Amino acid sequence: MLEQLSNTALSLGNLLALLIPIGILGMIRWGMWLVKRIPALFYRPITNSFDTTATIVTPVYNEDPVLFRLAIESWIANRPDRIIAVVDITDTQSQEVAREYPQVEIMLIDVPGKRPALAMGVDVTTTEIVVLVDSDVIWEPDVLKKVKMPFADPKIGGVGTRQNMYPSDGKRATLWERIADIYLDIRYSDEVPATTLIGRAVSCLSGRTAAYRTKLLQELREPFLNETFMGRICMSGDDKRYTSLILQRGYLTWNQLDAQVYSTFKPDFKGFQKQRIRWSRNSYRSDLRALWQGWVWRHPYLAFMLIDKTIAPFTLLLGPVVLLLSISLGAWQLVGALLLWWHVSRAVKIFPHLRRRPKDWLILPVYIAINYYMSLIKAYALFTINEHKWLTRAVAVVDGKVVRVSEAAQEGSVAPTEKAVAG
Repeated sequence: MLEQLSNTALSLGNLLALLIPIGILGMIRWGMWLVKRIPALFYRPITNSFDTTATIVTPVYNEDPVLFRLAIESWIANRPDRIIAVVDITDTQSQEVAREYPQVEIMLIDVPGKRPALAMGVDVTTTEIVVLVDSDVIWEPDVLKKVKMPFADPKIGGVGTRQNMYPSDGKRATLWERIADIYLDIRYSDEVPATTLIGRAVSCLSGRTAAYRTKLLQELREPFLNETFMGRICMSGDDKRYTSLILQRGYLTWNQLDAQVYSTFKPDFKGFQKQRIRWSRNSYRSDLRALWQGWVWRHPYLAFMLIDKTIAPFTLLLGPVVLLLSISLGAWQLVGALLLWWHVSRAVKIFPHLRRRPKDWLILPVYIAINYYMSLIKAYALFTINEHKWLTRAVAVVDGKVVRVSEAAQEGSVAPTEKAVAG
C-alpha cells in the first residue's frame, strides 16, 4: 500500500512538474492573442467619398438556384457597372438562372477549375476595379460603395470584406454552420483587423468577396494560373494566391470590415472537416512559400503572424495530453480546473461572437472539443500538404494537370472521366 501511494505521489509530482512549462506556454499563447487583439481594438474602416468603376466577376459551378438568385439580386442592388457570371459549360441550371437577369453577362467555360473561370472574367473586365465573388455570397446593399473607398490610396491593391455564415437552407443553421460562424468571427475580431492596421498587409483576402485593381490582376494572370508547389500544380487556394502575388508586387491589402457579406458553409461534419483540411493545406502552401521566398519579411508583423499560425496548432495539443494524464492518475481536482479554465478562456476569446449570437453559449463545449480536433486536422493537412482536392467542384489534379472527375473520383477511388485540361 505504501509503495502504491509512493508511486502515485511520484506520478502526481511528475505531472505537476509538467504543468510548469505548460503554464509558461499558456502565458505565451495568451500573449500572442493579446498581440492580435489589442491592435484590433484600434482598427477603423476607411471612410471617404472615393468612387470608381467596378465589375463583379463570379465563377459558377452547380450552384443552388435559390442561393444564386439571392446572391445576384444582392449584387444588382449594389449597382455595379457590370456583372459577369463565368459558368461551367456543364452547368445548364445555373446558366438558366443567370439568364433571368438582364444585368448579368454570361460567359461559358469548358476548362475545369475555379482559377481559369476567374481569369476569364478578369481578362474581359474594363473597369478600374474587379470584385471577385463566390456564387453563393449575399451582399448588404452598401458593400460595393464601401470596398471602393480604400482604393483612394494608390498603394492598396486589394480589399476584403467582413463575412458571416448564411444557413444553407436559408432558415436554420446546423451545428457545423454555427461552428463555422464562430471561426469567422474569431478571424474578423483579431487577426484580420490587426494585420490590416499594422502594415496594411492581410495574408488572405477571402475569395467569398474581394476587390482588386483590374490591371494588376490582368498582369498577374500567368503566375496565378500556373502556381505550383513541390512540382504539382495548385488547384484551390485562389484567394491566397492573388493576395500573396499582390503583396509580393509591393502593393498593400486592406480589409473593409464594415462591408458585410454572407456565405454558406457545408451543413454536416463531413463537409466541415473536408473544407478545413483544404483551407489548411492552402494556407500552409502559401505561408511556407512566402516565408521561404522572403518577400513577406517586408511586413514583419505579418511574417510573425504566419509563423505563429504554423506553430500554434501543435502547442494547443498539449492541453488534451495533460487532461488525459490527469484522468489516468485520478487527479480529479486538476481535471476540473482544466475543464473550467478551457471554458472561461475560450469564452473570452470568442466573446465578440457570443455577444452577436448569445444562443451559441450552449455549444461552447462542442466548440472547445472541435478546436482541439482542428489541431489534429491541421497537423494532418501539413503532412499531406501536396494533396489537391476540391470540395464543391468535380475536379482534381492528376499527373500534374487539373481534370474533371466523377464524384467518386473526388473521394480518390475512380479515375478521371475526361481528358486532362491544364488550368
